[in-house]
Amino acid sequence: MTTQARPRERLLDAAGDLFYRDGVNVGVDALCQTAGVSKKSMYQLFRSKDELIAESLASQGPRFLRALEPGPEDGTTPRERILTVFQRQDRLVTGDRFLGCPFVNTAVELKNPEHPGSVVARHFKQRLTDFFEAELIAAGVDNPGSLAIQLTIVFDGASARAVVRAQALAGVGVAMAAALLDSAGVAAEEVASQAS
Repeated sequence: MTTQARPRERLLDAAGDLFYRDGVNVGVDALCQTAGVSKKSMYQLFRSKDELIAESLASQGPRFLRALEPGPEDGTTPRERILTVFQRQDRLVTGDRFLGCPFVNTAVELKNPEHPGSVVARHFKQRLTDFFEAELIAAGVDNPGSLAIQLTIVFDGASARAVVRAQALAGVGVAMAAALLDSAGVAAEEVASQAS
């Protein structure tokens, strides 16, 4: 974060970093000090800390999803695209900066599904589920919505395990996702033959 960035961007960046590292209960004073912005300016830019929580998560969310999802130009099969998310998760959790899924972290801390931050968190979790569902539809799976939810649960469980155990996943999430895909008939050979 550079001091040349505008106050709004500095606040969003500082909030994103501090809320992820220390939780959403970080005080406004610490937040403003980190951003190099006065409290008066903060409240001119954001109506409340709750609004800042929601907007900082909304500004950080796309970057987190981009780190996981393959791009639309990726020509691999639906199975490979889904497993890419879990492979990338495997790599993300090995870094020192991984402290869990930011969306789950925020919603768990806030404990209020109507809080603006919880609404944003739910939106981004739904986007991941929607990604899985779109790929499962492309693979011709029966009941893709249910399987997409199961894959999201595997993803969230793997993230939680990595944080609680403070260790790498070593492919556990990938293996569980692959097993779900296998049981739904989205085997590597079948997908490859469908694509040809």
